[in-house]
Amino acid sequence: MSMKYLTMALGPISTNCYIVYDAESLDAMVIDPAWDFKRIEAALTEHQLKLRLIYLTHGHADHIGALQELRNYYDIPVYIGAGDVDLISNSKNNLSLFMGKNIECTSPDHIVHEGDDIKLGSLTFTVLETPGHTPGGTSLYGQGVVFSGDTLFRYSVGRTDLYGGSTQQLVDSINQKLMKLPDDTIVLTGHGPATRIGDERNTNPYLDGGW
Repeated sequence: MSMKYLTMALGPISTNCYIVYDAESLDAMVIDPAWDFKRIEAALTEHQLKLRLIYLTHGHADHIGALQELRNYYDIPVYIGAGDVDLISNSKNNLSLFMGKNIECTSPDHIVHEGDDIKLGSLTFTVLETPGHTPGGTSLYGQGVVFSGDTLFRYSVGRTDLYGGSTQQLVDSINQKLMKLPDDTIVLTGHGPATRIGDERNTNPYLDGGW
């Protein structure tokens, strides 16, 4: 498989930022550029990667802390779900106002929808709309992995008590989208360790209505 990825836990609440790349072409994307532009830029340089795009699973402050610096430095497009456009441009809604780092970003270049394909070198990923944690939250699936953002964690799920959150939407997103993926799909989460769909189906207490 020509896909490789780097995981960096960045910022005050250890948000997972992923650098995903095609090992042959070295074309790369950053998923959720959390907080620390210099560390992300250093990793891209170290691995001689060609950054092509930024993909946001959702618009909360801890996932977009380095977004504007990264986008300006590399002059690359930003992809996000429609329901979260208002988050990245509003420091109150994206919670950065309360985290001590006022983050407001200009409009995204591409608004993604269910079933859209994201191409990266020879790799293809598919957008899954997974709202609930935020109104426009998405997951990105392909190459045997799914980047779940803050929708699904190892043995846990995303919180729904923030701006635009919905417990019912989150449950539906997980059951109707993520739990339909193959058991051996690796779940690369927004916080904490990776897991697998099969493990979550069998052991995640929240998927049996344990809210």
